[in-house]
Amino acid sequence: MAKADSKKADTLKPRLPRGFLDRREEEIAAQHRMLEEIRRTFELYGFEALETPFIEYTESLGKFLPDLDRPNEGVFSFQDDDESWLSLRYDLTAPLARFVAEHFDAIPKPYRSFRAGYVFRNEKPGPGRFRQFMQFDADIVGAPSVAADAEICMMAADTLDRLGLKGQYVIKVNNRKVLDGVMEAIGLAGPDQAGRRLTVLRAIDKLDRLGPDGVRLLLGPGRKDESGDFTKGAGLPEDAIERILAYVSFQASPSDGGDRVHFWEQFFRSWGDVVGDSETGREGIAELHAIMRLCAAAGYGHDQIRADPSVVRGLEYYTGPVYEAELTFPVTNEEGQVVRFGSVAGGGRYDGLVGRFRAEPVPATGFSIGVSRLFSALQLVRSPLLQGTQKPGPVVVLVLDRENVADYQRLVANLRAANIRAELYLGGAGMKAQMKYADRRRAPVVIIQGSNEREAGEVQIKDLIEGARAAENIASNAEWKAARPAQFSVPEAELVERVRAVLARHYGAGA
Repeated sequence: MAKADSKKADTLKPRLPRGFLDRREEEIAAQHRMLEEIRRTFELYGFEALETPFIEYTESLGKFLPDLDRPNEGVFSFQDDDESWLSLRYDLTAPLARFVAEHFDAIPKPYRSFRAGYVFRNEKPGPGRFRQFMQFDADIVGAPSVAADAEICMMAADTLDRLGLKGQYVIKVNNRKVLDGVMEAIGLAGPDQAGRRLTVLRAIDKLDRLGPDGVRLLLGPGRKDESGDFTKGAGLPEDAIERILAYVSFQASPSDGGDRVHFWEQFFRSWGDVVGDSETGREGIAELHAIMRLCAAAGYGHDQIRADPSVVRGLEYYTGPVYEAELTFPVTNEEGQVVRFGSVAGGGRYDGLVGRFRAEPVPATGFSIGVSRLFSALQLVRSPLLQGTQKPGPVVVLVLDRENVADYQRLVANLRAANIRAELYLGGAGMKAQMKYADRRRAPVVIIQGSNEREAGEVQIKDLIEGARAAENIASNAEWKAARPAQFSVPEAELVERVRAVLARHYGAGA
């Protein structure tokens, strides 16, 4: 007994690290169908696939990560044998920047590429917050015109349409330069005002949740929430608050069938009043206006793509237009409140990133889809894309006589040679357990050959799907044994033909 207890104590406990997930076949297959639809859309726009490694030199990941003295904060890092720091990639954009700079003369420019893969964050995990997750990115490098940004917005809209989310999303577009112009106009330009600018941006970011009145408090003295917690405000004077509220509050949409171009002229005229004489702000407005004109000319309505001042996330990273794909259907959050599903993708122009590796500036723009979050959204709307046709399990050849395993292996080989998914039972259990195994494998058919069948040159084919249906009308075990529903003998030479006929009856001719 003591020996058994000692052995038990030495046994490792199977544990999945926090912030990581295991996934099984059904979820993998459903996600693959979603990824294939995204890939087809990106290819329709002329983008080509690119794959970069999981690991990059830590210095290549950019200034958006912590100090190299503490490279393990935020990223998973280790030292190579030459003492260089290496890190698991944090996103898919920094590796793209490294690739483009390294192969600059060999690739066509503008360079359109898409990448899908896992990224890693060395952060504290929580509900919906993982250390490993998948992104699907598309970027255009080497195109300074905002026509490239308009293409990205249109492609994002087309992607969501093709995934079955038509009418349930909006692509919201803002511009870092407009925000900079607003900050200049209210006296918050310069590095010494960085803290107050961040407070203002955080207040704008809460517009959808708190409304103009809540944002007004956060821009001024501060706001006390329902629980009594107080959030200190930016302490702006009243005229600055009014200017920002004028900027974020102009949210009206053009009427269906109306003149969209005229609407956007009116829209951006109101923003022009807000940025005043700021050249940066006016440049940003002109860029947004151009994007909206291009999208309108291509037939995209305001319900699909629109300028929106509430998009402020990532503005310390982006240098121009910034966009966010938001799903608008309602869901219930962890607190029981009904809210919009929210963002599933985002991106913008990042003209400085590739330039870190080269003397000359290299313009770039792109967006990233959060694959897990988008997959969750498609599950919520019960997307037919994820349902698909359930993949049948393998045909299972039972092993009733272990001295003749070679004969059973021959049967399996014949099925596989005919492109029929099949496997030989490799366990050590008897027939009853083997049948239970086949059921758990979702096998549509099992092949049975005892000594009598072998001598006669025959096999038994048992149709498990038809058998399950017949079982519903059989009252007793004795009746079951006597009837042996959906089980029949065929010559070995007809095995492939008869199994294929059973699969075709249940799954169609291509099964």
